[in-house]
Order: sequence, then structure tokens, then C-alpha cells
Amino acid sequence: MPRIPVLLYHAVMDDPPDWIAEFTVTPRDFGAQLDAIVASGRTPVPISALVSRLADRSPLPDRPVVLTFDDGFADLPGPTAEALASRSLPATAYLTTGAITPGRRSLLPPAPMMTLSQVPLLEQYGMEVGAHTVTHPQLDTLPSGALRRELREPKAVLEDVLGHEVAHLAYPHGYNSRAVRKAALGAGYASAVAVRHALSSETDEAYRIARLILRRSHTARDIEAWMDGRGAPVAPFPDSLPTIGWRLYRRARAAAKGPVFAG
Repeated sequence: MPRIPVLLYHAVMDDPPDWIAEFTVTPRDFGAQLDAIVASGRTPVPISALVSRLADRSPLPDRPVVLTFDDGFADLPGPTAEALASRSLPATAYLTTGAITPGRRSLLPPAPMMTLSQVPLLEQYGMEVGAHTVTHPQLDTLPSGALRRELREPKAVLEDVLGHEVAHLAYPHGYNSRAVRKAALGAGYASAVAVRHALSSETDEAYRIARLILRRSHTARDIEAWMDGRGAPVAPFPDSLPTIGWRLYRRARAAAKGPVFAG
């Protein structure tokens, strides 16, 4: 089946806080990776295009690729968006509203973040906007009421700022379960992305689309392999026993200690 790389970026900066450093790429490496995507001949599309294909509503271009950005770090509406726009690369940004709204809190540790008022600027750069919860918790450990709030509130906040529907969700750190996926559907989302460290496909699951997470150790050569459909398994596939066991452990820990940062 066609293999579709869905890339997951976080911060793009030279001197990130320690807690996000592993998932940060430098502007220089980011530029080289974007150039590798362009050179691959793949056609970048927003997540909505892949979701539409999963729903059998429209075709995809040959050899598509999807670029996504989680959380809403300060570089996103500035140099990162400019680097994408200069190469005519669309992308999807999933924003943690509690972390970007002045006066609100989230479970994310301190870091330079964009602000809610900058969200429309992302669309001006050609980026699609999705939700990434309010506080960035491990969604699969929350009671039902808290889960509904984490899914519904950021959707409403972003829709109020943008003046149109926000239809796509990213699970913090990819953590999800059957109940979380059902809640995402019930909250009105048309899709949700996970992580899974895998290539997506035209038969992937719309409420846990596989993504490949970028780490600081990744190079343009890794991008080239993914663009060629190599270097990772292909979704969909069932959760492994270690994944299920880790989820049970995290649920027990959250029951004892309360909501935990997903990271």
C-alpha cells in the first residue's frame, strides 16, 4: 500500500529548555530537512487532505507527505512558518491552548510559547490549525468528565479566535485508547493524530493516524529514508503488549497522583 510520512515536529530553536531538547531541531537542521522533503518529489498536504482520503471523499496526490507541529512554541508563527512558506510547504499546527493563553496554565514545563492572539497568523502563512488539549495531559488516564473538557474546550477556544470550525486533534504524546478515540469523535473532531513511530497509509485509522516524531538526532538522511517509504513500520497495526502494559501502569499512577504531563 502507499506509505505516507506524517512528520511530527515540536520546537525549532538553537537553545531549547532541557525538557524539550530531545524533540527539538535546530533551524539549520530544519532547513536541511525541509529541503530534503522538497527534493524527494513528495507533495506536502495538510492533515485534512489525508483525513478526507481516509473517509473516501477525495483522492490524494501521488506520494503525499504531511508536516505537523505540536504544542505551539514561540518559533512557530515566526521563523518556522516563514521557512515553510518560503518553500510552499503547507502544514498543520496542533495548539495547547492552556500553554498559549495568558493567565492560563498547562502541564507543559516552562518554555518560550506563541500566544493565542498569534493563531490567525498561522493561517496567513498557510498552516492549518488543530487542537492539542488545554493542559497536555495523558488523555488515556483521565476520568470521563476531565477528558471531555480537555477535548471540547480547546476546540471552542480556537474556533472563537479563528471564526471557523477546528476539526482536527492531536493526542498529547500520542497517548490514546478506545475510550479516548470515542470521546474525540463525540467532541466533534473529524480526526486525531497519535505518534506510533510509523508511516501512515490510505488505510490508517482516522482517530489514531500514525506519525514519525522528529528528534534532535535525526538528520536529512532520515527524512530521505522516510520520504522513500523506508525506515519505519506502516500503520494501521494493533497496539503491542508493552504499549498496553504501559497504559495500565500510567492509569494506576494517575489514579494515585492525579493528572500527569504527557511527555
